Amino acid sequence: MSFEQRGRMPLDYQPAALPGSVLRFRGPLATKSGPAVVCIGGSETFGRFVDAPFPTQLDAALPMPVLNLGVINAGLDVISNDPAITAALGNADAVILQITSAHNMTNRFYTVHPRRNDRFVSASTMLRTIYPQVDFTEFHFTRHLLKHLRSASEDRFEIIRTELEAAWVARMRKFLSQIVAPVHLLWLSNRAPDAPEDANLMQDPLFVTPAMLELAKADAATLTIAATGGGDGASDLKGKYFGPKEEAVARLLPGPKLHNWAAEELLRHLQG
Repeated sequence: MSFEQRGRMPLDYQPAALPGSVLRFRGPLATKSGPAVVCIGGSETFGRFVDAPFPTQLDAALPMPVLNLGVINAGLDVISNDPAITAALGNADAVILQITSAHNMTNRFYTVHPRRNDRFVSASTMLRTIYPQVDFTEFHFTRHLLKHLRSASEDRFEIIRTELEAAWVARMRKFLSQIVAPVHLLWLSNRAPDAPEDANLMQDPLFVTPAMLELAKADAATLTIAATGGGDGASDLKGKYFGPKEEAVARLLPGPKLHNWAAEELLRHLQG
């Protein structure tokens, strides 16, 4: 079996801890002294499958430390409630906040795991009333749950989507209002903001629309869009490092080209 057929060897992310948190961030954490740029977000900020994600590139280009506090599969819940992230934001000179999906956070219809925000925990009475025929014990992940709810009823699913969108905007604006440092928003995705969602609801940030971005942008310093128009098969894997069973997930996440693009644009904003 060839190397290409087996896939690239996975990266060593050198998991690192911070005081007050049970999370593991991508290491090594920055060692330079002085005011820091703090990068927060999900798998994209963490740089899953990418050797040099945008925070690593910024850390090499800037005289100040750049902390990569991205969390795999994070939604706004873990980003806004983790003590170590909160402490880092309080000491930040600038913040880069990657736009995360609207489905990976607790809302009026369902609760997610406080640290693993992609994990479905329980359905509310309201959701059980809307979908009385659904056995919610069958679901462990939010995306699987939502795909099933949409297939069960498009009309009722629109109620869920509307709630997720409204909750995301309210949570995002509240979170931004609590950060003293300038916040630079980043859309980093294989999907452009105005592109339609894929049929399987696989491309993040899920359920975040251009109108929602505009509302968030009003409370931020800048908004950077680093996106493509969609993948073309094998090129989705170019420059990525993944194990044999990770190929499907690796295709969905941004590769080195988008991370380079994001780093260049963010560097311009930070130095401007």
